[in-house]
Amino acid sequence: MVVVGGIRFGGQPGEHPTCCAGTIFYHGHKIVQDEEKGIFDRERAEDLVVRQAELSSITGNPSVLHVYARTVEAFERYLSFSEQVWEGPLIIDSAHPAARMGMAGLISELGYADKVIYNSLSLATGDEELQALRDSELDSAILLAYNPVDSSVDGCLAALETGGGLKDRGLVSLARDLGMTNLLLDPGALPMGSGAGSALRFSVVAKARLGLPTGSGIHNAVSAWPWLKDKGREIKRCCDSAACSMQILSAGDFLLYGPIEDAEFIFPVAAMADIMVAEAVKDLEIWPVPSHPYHRLV
Repeated sequence: MVVVGGIRFGGQPGEHPTCCAGTIFYHGHKIVQDEEKGIFDRERAEDLVVRQAELSSITGNPSVLHVYARTVEAFERYLSFSEQVWEGPLIIDSAHPAARMGMAGLISELGYADKVIYNSLSLATGDEELQALRDSELDSAILLAYNPVDSSVDGCLAALETGGGLKDRGLVSLARDLGMTNLLLDPGALPMGSGAGSALRFSVVAKARLGLPTGSGIHNAVSAWPWLKDKGREIKRCCDSAACSMQILSAGDFLLYGPIEDAEFIFPVAAMADIMVAEAVKDLEIWPVPSHPYHRLV
C-alpha cells in the first residue's frame, strides 16, 4: 500500500478504487499557447481540472493531476495555477531530463514534495538526474520498468529487480537508495502488435511478486494503433475505455489515462470495472472500502 497526498494506491483487488490520473498541458494540448513559457488558457484549464475532481467525487475513484511541462519556466506557471485549483496529489512529468530535474528542485523548495509523484525513474535515467533526485525531498516515484533489451514481462521484472543488464542494480533498490519510499510500477505500454498485452500480465505478476501498486498508460497502446488512425472519435474512445478496463481487471491500481479531457468517459469505465472486481472477490472475503464506487453507484 502506498499513500501520497492522502490518496491510497494498492491493496487487494476489489479493496480500493482505482486512481485515475489525467494529463494537462501535454505536448499539443490546445489550451497551451506557449509551451516554453507556460502560457495557457486559464479558464479552460480550470474547467478541466474541476471536472476531473467532480467525476472523482461522483464515482469514488480518486484522482491525480498529471502535469506535463516542457520547461521549468512553464512548470512554475502550471504549479502556481495547480495549487489554486487542485487539492490532490500531482504527477510531474517532462520529456526533457533538465526540466524534470528543475521541477524536482522547485517542488522541494516550495515544500510540496509530500504530495508529488515523480514520473519517472527508468533504466534510461542518467547519473545527473539521479543525483538531483537524491538531493531533492521527493519520496514518491513511478518506476518505468520498460527494458529496451528485453520488453517481455521477465525483462521488465529484471529492470526492477536486477537492472536488466543496463544498470548495476534494479530500479526498486535504486529508488529506495534515493529516498523514494512510495513506489508505483509501470511497465510502459507498447504499441499494439509490439507487445501491448504484456503490460496487463506484468501488472498481475509484478503486484504478486513485489507487493507494489501497479498501473500504466495503456491508452498509449491504443493511440499508437495504426488501424485506428482513420476511425472516428467514438470508436477511439470505445477502444480507450476497453483498454483501461482491461488494466483494472488485470490488478491495476492506477490509470495514467491520458488527456484530461477523457475524464468524462474514463471515470465511469473505471468505476464500473472496480465494481465488477469488488463483486468478483466477495467470496474471498475482500471488502471494498467505504469510498469505493460499489457503495456509491450500486
